[in-house]
Amino acid sequence: MATRHHARMAVVSLLYAYDLGNGNTSEHAHEILEEKKIRNKQKDFALGLYDGVMENLEECDKSIVEHLKEWDFERLGSIERATLRLATYEILFGELDSAVVINEAVEITKAFGTEQSPKFINGVLDAIAKDK
Repeated sequence: MATRHHARMAVVSLLYAYDLGNGNTSEHAHEILEEKKIRNKQKDFALGLYDGVMENLEECDKSIVEHLKEWDFERLGSIERATLRLATYEILFGELDSAVVINEAVEITKAFGTEQSPKFINGVLDAIAKDK
């Protein structure tokens, strides 16, 4: 059975695909989640996160850019950008405590990102959470 952690990992995958230029990711989100065995409540949770990020993409990206220290948004890796977008959305618009969101993002980054990614993600999200 899928957990919210699995659902978030699937959302990062969807955002990653979107970032790589697959503009029709939304059309295939249900199929992709089904392939990853994200079903029922977790599927609804994942779709809510994905739709929320996409609806608030400009605001999320703006917040990320404001908190990147000496780093260019366009130079971010697609996984890091996808993870930051999801976590920023949850920090700005979600109900979870920011520390929980940041921890989830760091764990996802450990699975998908580079060795340096978790520390970077933690720093950016911590700055966003403090400014919230």
